[in-house]
Amino acid sequence: MLLSQFKQRLLNVLLIIAIAIAWVLLSATPANAQDSAVNYTYSEIRGEDFSHKNLVGGVFAAADARGANFEGSDVSNSILTKGIFINTNLKDANFTSSLMDRVSFENSDLTNAIFQDAVATSTNFEGAEITGADFSNAILDRYQIYLMCQRAEGTNPTTGVPTRYSLGCRD
Repeated sequence: MLLSQFKQRLLNVLLIIAIAIAWVLLSATPANAQDSAVNYTYSEIRGEDFSHKNLVGGVFAAADARGANFEGSDVSNSILTKGIFINTNLKDANFTSSLMDRVSFENSDLTNAIFQDAVATSTNFEGAEITGADFSNAILDRYQIYLMCQRAEGTNPTTGVPTRYSLGCRD
């Protein structure tokens, strides 16, 4: 009698474990792959389409991204050191807290881009469209700030911060 009660309890426990495992497996949702898992250091990514991607924490150090499209992408907390982003579409991109030392953004579209808390030392913004871009608390070279203040206008639609204010431009 004692042995049959033990077998019944064991079967009940095994049944509960089987139900729990089935429940976990059936309710599990697949994890979304994050594009930032790839390291683009020294990559030739000219003309590539990275639009509307999650590139958080991505590494684009010394990457040649001329003419690439990063429109609407989240590139926050990324490394772009020595990257070449000439004639690149960076409209509505988020570069919050990114490191972009010695990057070239020449003639790129930075409309409504967010550079809050970014480090962009020795970075070139010559000819870049910066309408609505937010540079709040970003570390930028004074000469680049001076040049951008000459053409800064607009307000970032996401943060609500005027470009001139984010750069510390004098009216």
